[in-house]
Amino acid sequence: MGKHDRDKVAIVAKYLPLDSRSVVLDVGCAVGTFLQLLKRVTGCQAIGVDFKDLSQSPGLQGVEFHHGTFPEAAIDNGRCDLVTMWHFLEHDYDQHASLQKARDVMKDDGRLIIEVPRLDSVSARLYGDRWPGLQAPQHTVLFDKKTLLRMVEEAGFEVVEWLPWGAFPAYFYLFAGAAFSVLKGKGLNLDKVVAPYFVGQVLTTPIRLFEKQLNLAMQTVVCRKRR
Repeated sequence: MGKHDRDKVAIVAKYLPLDSRSVVLDVGCAVGTFLQLLKRVTGCQAIGVDFKDLSQSPGLQGVEFHHGTFPEAAIDNGRCDLVTMWHFLEHDYDQHASLQKARDVMKDDGRLIIEVPRLDSVSARLYGDRWPGLQAPQHTVLFDKKTLLRMVEEAGFEVVEWLPWGAFPAYFYLFAGAAFSVLKGKGLNLDKVVAPYFVGQVLTTPIRLFEKQLNLAMQTVVCRKRR
């Protein structure tokens, strides 16, 4: 998880310089570890929103936390330099309302970063109905490249860059998809899969070195307000 958060911070750093005056909002912030790392690295002011009340999490200490749905969060318009949605939008029940809220709370020169599983990825074609990205009923919508870009553009954004990868490790989808195919719907015993998971991670190192070129599982889009 620490590497996952560091990879998120690396993506952010590529598109937006942050300092103590910057305000960052993470939608679907969970226990807040990404925001804590970003605060430590950049000194930014952090805001988190999550449907679950995680306000007592150590990772949310010093973070302005809003419990509830994102469109209902009491965040002033034009306040945020950066809004991030790391694997949030595929869980949302009203993507259009959330994207409109993101546009409202962003500054005119702000950025929105969205990462979601990619429906037209190699792993989705490989595993079919055993693809981990399906994850019904937790995932309410699935995005290929075309539908993701169309949705953000319809919400009033223009695309700065689209990436065929993300901070979340594509290897997890390759491993879990193989496990789901073998188990045919039975749940994973996490205690038993830890060793095979890391052995597989080592064996697939050559593939993972080219993850950014292979469209394995994830996609990320960086947006700004359409002027």
